[in-house]
Amino acid sequence: MLHQILMENRQELISRTRAKVAARSAPHATEDELVNGIPLFLDQLAETLKREATPAPFSSTAIGISATLHGHDLLKLGFTVGQVVHDYGDVCQTVTEFALERELSITTAEFQTLNRCLDNAIAGAVTEWGRQRELNISDEEAERLGALAHEQRNLLSSAMLALQMLKKGTVAIGGSTGAVLTRSLERLRNINDRSLAQVLFSSKAARRRRIILAEFVEEEEVAASMDATARGLRLTVVRPEGGLAVEADEMGLSLALANLVQNAFKFTRPSGNVFVRVLAAEGRVVIEVEDECGGLPPGKAEEMFAPFSRRGADGRRVRLGLSIARKAVEASGGKLTVRDFPGRGCAFSIDLPAAAPLSPSVPPH
Repeated sequence: MLHQILMENRQELISRTRAKVAARSAPHATEDELVNGIPLFLDQLAETLKREATPAPFSSTAIGISATLHGHDLLKLGFTVGQVVHDYGDVCQTVTEFALERELSITTAEFQTLNRCLDNAIAGAVTEWGRQRELNISDEEAERLGALAHEQRNLLSSAMLALQMLKKGTVAIGGSTGAVLTRSLERLRNINDRSLAQVLFSSKAARRRRIILAEFVEEEEVAASMDATARGLRLTVVRPEGGLAVEADEMGLSLALANLVQNAFKFTRPSGNVFVRVLAAEGRVVIEVEDECGGLPPGKAEEMFAPFSRRGADGRRVRLGLSIARKAVEASGGKLTVRDFPGRGCAFSIDLPAAAPLSPSVPPH
């Protein structure tokens, strides 16, 4: 009987399987895997074969139930799903090779049981491994969202308190209370940008759609104009005429343009100008944001896109915006570059393929 063979040769089979697993190139074997995983499954297999050999009622899924518990333990031990699958397969292969080598008498039914045990064990363990991993991810996501909500709540509380003080008229908007309100709102916007970026970059593919650039830029201009006025800057927007369009992820493109405009506002000199232009040439569309920051330090143009890179004589930090903007543009198949105008400013360019013109019979979507 096969289950008797397994029990009588348990140590030999464990040693052989450990040698097979240890020699495996991928996934790489761990000490816990060799010490704990292999003996457990071999014992599961022997118990299943023993039950099948008795006349008592037996469920063929028993090993799957046991393996489900094993999958839970494997996850706690830090095993990968590849290790779970390969370990079960290596144990069954070792048993088969051992039986053939010793010319042991094994019935066809026992070999069928062996294969069924392998299927049930892998299915049970991998399913539980995946379930536990999803639970862990859910816990991490809940923790992340909790931290995000807590941070937003604190910033909103600060902003509301500052607003109440300003409404009473006892403090000036240009004083420290107004600065608290400004900083709180700016940090809230940064949190929102990071959250949008995470949503965008966690997707397997950008959700591209046809974007009419005249309409798109006009929508972005409304909020930007108010911000420019509040900062004492002049914003000039040159919108395209006609149906010039691109195929892009609208959320990502909006995120990129907003970050470029905010960056231009941040570094443009007082009473300076910021320009937003949409240009088209040779099947390409370029959305350009030009500022009056005074120019870039020599050789520092590409460093602008590194997260938290330093820029300018005062050492002020560029927030994650430029790095996020480049990733957002690339997700839609475009390029984001910067040109330096020493002593004057610089211009960031979003370069995208122009969408093919629609025929009169095809409405835009």
